[in-house]
Amino acid sequence: MSLFRKRTLPPVAIAACATLALGLTPAAAANTVPDGPALAKQLVKKVDANGVNRHLIALQRIADTNGGTRAASTDGHAKSAEYIATKLEAAGFQVTRQEFPFTYSETLAEKLTAGGADVPVIAMEYTVSTPVGGITAPLSVVAVDDTSGCEATDYTADVAGKIALIKRGGCSFAQKQQTAAAAGAVGAIVYNNTDGDLNGTLGGPENAKIPTGGVTAAAGAQLATLGGQNVTLELRTFQEARTSYNVIAETKTGRKDNVVMLGAHLDSVPAGPGINDNGTGSAALLETALQLGSSPKVNNGVRFGFWSAEEFGLIGSTFYVDQLSFDQQLDIALYLNFDMIGSPNAGYFAYDGDNSDGVGAGAGPYGSAQIEKTFVDFMQAAKGVSVEGTDFTGRSDYGEFIAVGIPAGGLDTGAEVLKTEAQAAKWGGTAGIAFDPCYHQACDNLGNVDRVALDRNADGVAWALGVYATSTESINGVKPGQAAAKSLTAQKRSAQRSLTTHAVAGDPHALTA
Repeated sequence: MSLFRKRTLPPVAIAACATLALGLTPAAAANTVPDGPALAKQLVKKVDANGVNRHLIALQRIADTNGGTRAASTDGHAKSAEYIATKLEAAGFQVTRQEFPFTYSETLAEKLTAGGADVPVIAMEYTVSTPVGGITAPLSVVAVDDTSGCEATDYTADVAGKIALIKRGGCSFAQKQQTAAAAGAVGAIVYNNTDGDLNGTLGGPENAKIPTGGVTAAAGAQLATLGGQNVTLELRTFQEARTSYNVIAETKTGRKDNVVMLGAHLDSVPAGPGINDNGTGSAALLETALQLGSSPKVNNGVRFGFWSAEEFGLIGSTFYVDQLSFDQQLDIALYLNFDMIGSPNAGYFAYDGDNSDGVGAGAGPYGSAQIEKTFVDFMQAAKGVSVEGTDFTGRSDYGEFIAVGIPAGGLDTGAEVLKTEAQAAKWGGTAGIAFDPCYHQACDNLGNVDRVALDRNADGVAWALGVYATSTESINGVKPGQAAAKSLTAQKRSAQRSLTTHAVAGDPHALTA
């Protein structure tokens, strides 16, 4: 969706066009906040697109003055993190900067030539590099099944010395190229099992065995007709050990053993400023935190995580979760993730907590289904928007949270996958084009954001925070009254211990008010 029009429409006409584009009646499109906790209603009213957009402008300017990027470990990321941290500190939040090590990776060359033509290819994060000019070898087409290229038996004896062509699915990209390497392949090309580009990661340099890149499903189908023919694959990256840091902020009020946590990754890819991915999620989270305040009247504490190095394999959020003891993990009642919530050709998705779609990784930990319903019901009732499920693919920062059993959910508006005809009819936009055509590119800037979608999703962030800061009883059975009673009991015990201590010490004021 273009942000600039040659002809300006009056506000009423703009609203009418938005309503028709979504296939909604004016009544359905009206912003009607559903029944819910007072805090949730208040936050929805207070969090608006103007406040969120101001943070996006700040992130764009930071990128523009720091090499066009906000990638982890760069000055662009550090200044973005300090912009957020200092605002939260000024608002009174308890702020922590959590440093961690990681391997920085930046693509220098990615080229695939087959059948006399260039085929667009994307180097997988942490891939082994080819020599300058690439490697030329025959193409070996791996048979297709549900776990193509995952087992040693998928590879024939003559794959040695060849470049393996493997379909996505069934196991990680790392496992596919490791298994291919063990069979003697000198390179791997993984093709997508859905529409759109294939951006993948091998998870870390320790997993990389052979040069590995990703191509579209259509390119994979064409390459499959060239089995046995020579292809040339050039994938070169720069890698270096570096450090970066997460920004963690927490309210001063609310119980600390039943915390509601929300997160968004702040880093961009090296190639661009990352305003939709994921300035939008970070900006919405920051504005919601500022409108909530550091000492709100809540039953449950609220914690915000602005993750770094997500683009290098969820490293910051994984480090955070892994540094927590089991008891500290138990203190987190649930985790809400927001990654790309203003895509220019926006869809409306909530993580499929109950696996009602029946695809991919299955349901999330107990409580994830209830979180999904909270988002779906709000978006339908308040925004007139029908939300589709999106699978827990492990591509964003909820990954380690659900791995340790913490229920999770969240919203997003789509990345490199192409919007279908049915989705365009339902939500507007253009079928056959990616939800975000600038995904992981330099053009992911302020002009790459659908601010209507951003506003709706920011309200979804505010609503869910207000609901669960008030009560997580539907998630884990913890009632608000239990929190208050436990807090009061703890205060009484603390006061009694203080009185006893003073009395033993002979303090003459020990028993006075």
